[in-house]
Amino acid sequence: MNEIIINALPKTIEEFMAMPQIDLSLPQNTVAMFLIALDVFTQNRKLGTAMLNKLKGPIPLNASETAFLVDRIRDKQYLPMVYFVGATPKNNYTPQKPLTLHVYDDFRESPDEGYIRLFLETDGADAKRPITLRQKDDKWYLWEYSSILMGVRIPAKDDPWM
Repeated sequence: MNEIIINALPKTIEEFMAMPQIDLSLPQNTVAMFLIALDVFTQNRKLGTAMLNKLKGPIPLNASETAFLVDRIRDKQYLPMVYFVGATPKNNYTPQKPLTLHVYDDFRESPDEGYIRLFLETDGADAKRPITLRQKDDKWYLWEYSSILMGVRIPAKDDPWM
């Protein structure tokens, strides 16, 4: 397991690019920065898209990917934060500060060179969720992340049974 600590969320693309976790030579940093960019995307689609494109490598988000992101977070603005330590359905997915993320290695050997699969855990789901990255020029970029955007248990504030 790798632990990534985020002290402050960026408000601009310049702040995003200045974060120490922007070192994409470490795949766990790419995963952390994805969640940060996705959180920004929930509030400011244009800025979040610019951040996500930095993590996509040579191929920026296309219209279909953008529509997928919009659809997945439409009524789940909390989704990017569910993977951080302390975020639970009971506390409406409010993570502890500073933000701490645990990224788990895949212990199976990847059949494809230049790809890596990592996992994230949330109290909102029963199993860890995979995210796949692709390597180019010693940096790791987003490749397949749809599992990270799957639904989770609803937060207490939205649960009519709570």
